[in-house]
Amino acid sequence: MTEPLLTAFEEGLQALENLDRQVLDAAKADPVCRLLMTVPGVGAVTALAYRTGVDVAHRFDKSRLVGAIFGLTPRIYASGEMEQIGRIAKCGDGMVRWLLYEAANVMMTRCKTDNWLKNWALNVARRRGMRKAKVALARRLASSCIGCG
Repeated sequence: MTEPLLTAFEEGLQALENLDRQVLDAAKADPVCRLLMTVPGVGAVTALAYRTGVDVAHRFDKSRLVGAIFGLTPRIYASGEMEQIGRIAKCGDGMVRWLLYEAANVMMTRCKTDNWLKNWALNVARRRGMRKAKVALARRLASSCIGCG
């Protein structure tokens, strides 16, 4: 009775392994994905999602503008003499925003090696808080690979 279930489970694992290999091969074939995967915490799925989210890098005048298409910039409400800077805008591709935030989280909390990007984010965290530092690091990761491909 359990043999067909085990067989189906093994076939599912093989199919998942095949899909994982295809994603990794696609990420290794693209130079921007390879560059992004050198950052600790960024894997093949995050790199491919970023690449498909940005698509054509030449449409951006400045690399800072990439954070805006993923909703990683602060929302600004301005009326007359008053200007309020709020939380992130959360417009654009939510999956890429989430993956970049998770990559920043992994770099700041799980990565044991010391690098300048992690040190920069930890300095921001001391001044502004951990969540804002993770969003700032995600925005920096998003803008780092524009002009590479």
